[in-house]
Amino acid sequence: MVETFEAEGVRFRYPESWRLEREENDTGWTVVLQSPETAFAMISLNEESPSVESMSEAALAAMREDYPDLESDNCVDTLAGRPAVGYDIRFFSFDLTNTCWIRSFYCSRGTVVVMCQVNDLELDTNEPVLRAICASLEVEDE
Repeated sequence: MVETFEAEGVRFRYPESWRLEREENDTGWTVVLQSPETAFAMISLNEESPSVESMSEAALAAMREDYPDLESDNCVDTLAGRPAVGYDIRFFSFDLTNTCWIRSFYCSRGTVVVMCQVNDLELDTNEPVLRAICASLEVEDE
């Protein structure tokens, strides 16, 4: 079965077997979706509308703190029908290759950043799920 998350005009679908945790903060909220394994997605809305570049760069900088040898490529994509900028990232952790992507885009409520991560042992099973979550992302205009 599929669950739906919806808040402040942001909506996406995710598998019911994945755990969703939402955290409120001073500028909006962050949702973390955790697979039954180690793959996860993080979706955050910042209602102060910082630039998409600064949101993506901040997420990349946080990743670099933990994984200084990570490799990243700039990326322009489309999420929720909008241009999204960010990075495709590869790094090693516990002898496993990890794939991560960060994308950020504007919506009428603020700036959305999406980060998804999966290791090479789960790539075949969980990357398609993460891609489907991203493909289901919708935002409403006010």
